[in-house]
Amino acid sequence: MSRTMKVCIVTGASGGIGSRLVEKFGAHDYHVAMVGINGEELRKKIQQFNLPADSLSCYEADISDEEQVKAVAARIRDELGRADVLVNAAGIAGRYAPTVDYSFANFRRIYEVNVFGTFLMMQNILPLMIEQGCGAIVNFGSVSGMRGYAYEIGYGSSKWAVIGMTQNAANEYGRYGIRINSVSPGWVNTGMMKDTLENYRQLGMSGSESSICLGALGYPAQPEDIADAVYFLCSDEARHITGTNLVVDGGMLLG
Repeated sequence: MSRTMKVCIVTGASGGIGSRLVEKFGAHDYHVAMVGINGEELRKKIQQFNLPADSLSCYEADISDEEQVKAVAARIRDELGRADVLVNAAGIAGRYAPTVDYSFANFRRIYEVNVFGTFLMMQNILPLMIEQGCGAIVNFGSVSGMRGYAYEIGYGSSKWAVIGMTQNAANEYGRYGIRINSVSPGWVNTGMMKDTLENYRQLGMSGSESSICLGALGYPAQPEDIADAVYFLCSDEARHITGTNLVVDGGMLLG
């Protein structure tokens, strides 16, 4: 790639939303650094994108592992030379359960990925953005991090933490020309939504799409809806927006 080409780093790049983010930024002339826990899956995804192969790079890492994140950040610095955008899309919902039945292993793993992973990626990519004097970061919150929904004390509280970390970091790094925001989707038509509905059925709930609150618009978002919102926050059109949490929920919080 040309060292003058903009670089966007996407974690969870092989997921439903992550894949759309890769396509969105790639279509707007970014070189996209795809970060994911399964390198083979990332490489297979590259074949599915209608993008030049030399506009994509794969970086295999478990973002909850500090040494792996440090190694990926060092490789991106050496190989790509810059980081204009970081999108922390990687996240897991874990297993839903009442608090007394919520296993600590489940709770801990959710925090390792959603909270610690987001923190580690920001911590290790921010120095490159500081050197550049510019950059945009978008973290993934959720409406679950804005309301206390039942059976998701791990996932929900992890997203509260991400929204808070976003505001902490935005306050610290605005003077370096770095904007840091979060997006909070509601229901999104991905594998995570299907898994969640199945988990609801196991809890004795209906688990059907018609039984959940889809918001005023009445239908779940598609992954590209979320990718469009993220791209906006990273674009020049959002140049005076930082420390905000953009809710993309189809009006779910209204009800």
